[in-house]
Amino acid sequence: MTLPRAYEDQLVERAKVDAEAFGELYDYYVGQIHRFVYSRLHDPAAAEDVTSEVFLKALRAVGRYKPSGPPFSAWLYQIATNAVNDHYRSRKPASDIDTALGIADRATPPDEHVIQSIEARRVWAAIDSLPRAQRTAMALKLGNDLKLAQIGGIMGKSEGAIKLLIHRGMAGVRARLEVDTSPVGEKVEAAR
Repeated sequence: MTLPRAYEDQLVERAKVDAEAFGELYDYYVGQIHRFVYSRLHDPAAAEDVTSEVFLKALRAVGRYKPSGPPFSAWLYQIATNAVNDHYRSRKPASDIDTALGIADRATPPDEHVIQSIEARRVWAAIDSLPRAQRTAMALKLGNDLKLAQIGGIMGKSEGAIKLLIHRGMAGVRARLEVDTSPVGEKVEAAR
């Protein structure tokens, strides 16, 4: 969910000089940004840290935000995507095996969890390599499970445009992961 664009733009303009206005933006978007970050990191402490970093970066850069561009919410999600990527790039090795494997559910065998984690990282790496608009739409859809209309509201685009971005994004991910979706490919895969 996003604020109405006109109100959001007014609030952002006030936030450039008024901390309380930025606080209102923070209050409105912090839950959404945190859910998005957590969906990418699956670590509550890291998600809290990265979410704080997102809003600190937004506060520092709010003066450069242009209301004529994408909505403020899309701008925040882009900062969040970059912050998550920075987190993965700067991450140090984990200190214990459970942390290293990211095991939250002990019912899942460790080898299966590792395979799922590796596959998830491959998919997100492919998404991160997409053009910015496709990357943002895909991250909002897959990371937050938002509806097309909600993503459209965040990105300032029509539902049809979002559907097209996600379709192209999925095709891009498949190409990057070299996934064959043809009936012949399915028969070859089934024969293995």
